[in-house]
Amino acid sequence: MPLTHDQQAEIDETRAETRQTLRATSEGMEAHLYRAHPVLDHGFVRVIDYMGDDAAITQAARVSYGRGTKSVQNDEGLIRYLMRHWHSTPFEMCEVKLHVKLPVFVARQWIRHRTANVNEYSARYSILDREFYTPAPEQLAAQSKQNNQGRGTVLEGEEAARVLELLKSGADRAYDSYEAMLDQGDQQGLARELARMALPASIYTQWYWKVDLHNLFHFLRLRADPHAQYEIRVYAEAISACVADWVPLAWGAFEEYRLGGATLSASALDCVRRMLKGEEVTQETSGMSKREWGEFREVIG
Repeated sequence: MPLTHDQQAEIDETRAETRQTLRATSEGMEAHLYRAHPVLDHGFVRVIDYMGDDAAITQAARVSYGRGTKSVQNDEGLIRYLMRHWHSTPFEMCEVKLHVKLPVFVARQWIRHRTANVNEYSARYSILDREFYTPAPEQLAAQSKQNNQGRGTVLEGEEAARVLELLKSGADRAYDSYEAMLDQGDQQGLARELARMALPASIYTQWYWKVDLHNLFHFLRLRADPHAQYEIRVYAEAISACVADWVPLAWGAFEEYRLGGATLSASALDCVRRMLKGEEVTQETSGMSKREWGEFREVIG
């Protein structure tokens, strides 16, 4: 379970507290505040705090004194214009702080996005729990033959059982060694900052991750993509659900122009224009490599 009974009780108690405020609030995001959205087998995503809403984006774009226009239609049109023309600063006026529990190997992939403020649970000061990510059977896949950083066919039968047992037993043995080395009780063992070296990358860690909406959209564009690794993609999908309720107008524009859109190179755009004129364009006459031509054909269907 992602949360213990005591942790859930603490969340319920916090959610029961209400405070009056003059700042802009988002009803959609208020519903997500503090709630833990389960991800994978032991992980979660939890909204701790946020700043701004759709009106904050348009307010910053217009540099107005109040909340901007009262017309939702005008605000939506402006937000779509900003997104369409890659104006990023107004989206930086919104921020969100998340509490995330995730496997270490996912955290190491996630931290490559160097556009957020992060504070991670410290294994130098605290002892990590015996919680490891164990893939579901449908996620046990072989290495892709075409993609060096992707998955191929799903393992089945005895091979799947063998790999699953290796993952589980290896993690348990590593944690047993970790516990045996710790300086605790009557045992003068190893310092926690050294003992943690024995822990596997599948163990869970936690952090607070604070990011503005512009950089969050960039993160989601990459990590919510169907080609992203499953274990980080499910976190991106959980965050996406929160963002869609927080800033629905900005999310709609993001879906339209980023998630659902495509960027064409100068050569690709030239090919489209030639095709519209009735010219038959091939990979040989396109000026593109075979791989780029294949990607182009996939985009235009």
